[in-house]
Amino acid sequence: MLNVYNTMSRKKEEFHPLKSGEVSIYCCGVTPYNHPQIGNARPFVTWDVIRRFFARKGYKVRYVQNFTDVDDKIIRTANEEGVTWKEISDRYIKAYFEAMDALNVRHADVYPRVSETIPEILAMVQKLVDKGYAYALDNGDVFYSVEKFSAYGKLSGRKLEDMEAGARIEVDERKHNPMDFALWKSAKPGEPSWDSPWGKGRPGWHIECSAMSLKYLGEKFDFHGGGSDLIFPHHENEIAQSQACIGDTHSFAQYWVHNGFITIHDEKMSKSKHNFFTVKEILEKYPGEVVRFFILQTHYRSPLDFSDERLKEAQTSLGRLAVTQQYIDELRGKPGEADTAAELAAKAGELLKAFDEAMEDDFNTALAISQMFALSKEINIYYQAVTVGKTAFDAAHFAQAAKAWADMAGVIGIFEQKEAADDGLTEKLMDLIIKIRQDARKAKNWAVADQIRDALKDAGVVLEDTPQGVRWKRA
Repeated sequence: MLNVYNTMSRKKEEFHPLKSGEVSIYCCGVTPYNHPQIGNARPFVTWDVIRRFFARKGYKVRYVQNFTDVDDKIIRTANEEGVTWKEISDRYIKAYFEAMDALNVRHADVYPRVSETIPEILAMVQKLVDKGYAYALDNGDVFYSVEKFSAYGKLSGRKLEDMEAGARIEVDERKHNPMDFALWKSAKPGEPSWDSPWGKGRPGWHIECSAMSLKYLGEKFDFHGGGSDLIFPHHENEIAQSQACIGDTHSFAQYWVHNGFITIHDEKMSKSKHNFFTVKEILEKYPGEVVRFFILQTHYRSPLDFSDERLKEAQTSLGRLAVTQQYIDELRGKPGEADTAAELAAKAGELLKAFDEAMEDDFNTALAISQMFALSKEINIYYQAVTVGKTAFDAAHFAQAAKAWADMAGVIGIFEQKEAADDGLTEKLMDLIIKIRQDARKAKNWAVADQIRDALKDAGVVLEDTPQGVRWKRA
């Protein structure tokens, strides 16, 4: 039984898909005017794990994630550089994929762009005007009338009268209510625009995601997600305009899932405070899988404090699991008909079950990862017993344990970065280096032997002396 925390109800609910065996997801994507920051990455890593888990449980997953490729920030950046808005959005969409590929985030099924969804946006705005939920001004702006939607505020838990009072300092006399929001913006000089019944213009922010999600997922779909900062006003406004357009207050997303903020010294990361880091900058210091692991070691709804220290801790922790992965790779395919790993296989089955239960409890990756460490310990003990000759190798049962490990790693999304093929050159060079060191030790030239060991360690390679000889592994 899978339980998920629904922002709408503010409690965990048992998940019931709209269609048996299928899951539909819409996640708000980036506005591509700069390189994605680490705060942008958290929802996409989170939803990638959720997708992977649903797939592991046998669901057919349809995942849609948009690009807001028409926006004030994009237009401003384009004007500053003297290029077109499309050049800016294309450049940073490419940067987005480079960053997410490094984090092992699998691509969505569809990446709709605002600029490619204008007909659907116009049709939705027109329908809202026709139904009396929106009104057009003489200059071509179209606003949504929040007072027409009686359930406005149900996602965020805010009351309209309280919001009106807080907005009075920014009263726009053109609006019927200070909380009314733009569905269509009249064209301004130097901005991209499209023809509409109200004159040339471009979409407001909130209508874009409504039109794109409805186009690709239909009037009802399972999940809508994003960062907690999107609950209000973005997702609140999406609900109001979408359900008003459809005419059903039970339509649109059935479960609302929001991840917590990434903070620095307990303060929300943001560009305005100049306390943010791009994924590109972080990847210059840490491998992508370390950054991904850092994100997933904390439950997605909890705040995640970012620091070099935390990343180094994640790197060390992932390194411990990587050693187990190397042990598995070493033993995989090795013949052995003994019956010495039955207990290991049974334990792996129990831990995989515990892993699944953790994920079924509101996608608790932190608890799920702890099951990986427990299995890592069991596999390491067995590996040592086999390699020192204490235990004969049991290939069949070990394969079962290795399969459980692979299932866990596949959901968490680690150990997927493949080394470039080198036709065995690395192995040959390491054999040569180890031989030189061994020769130095036989000649009692301890200084040279230690120099080689230390240099390899600095390069990220650890030597291990075993009864079967010297082994090496990446740190």
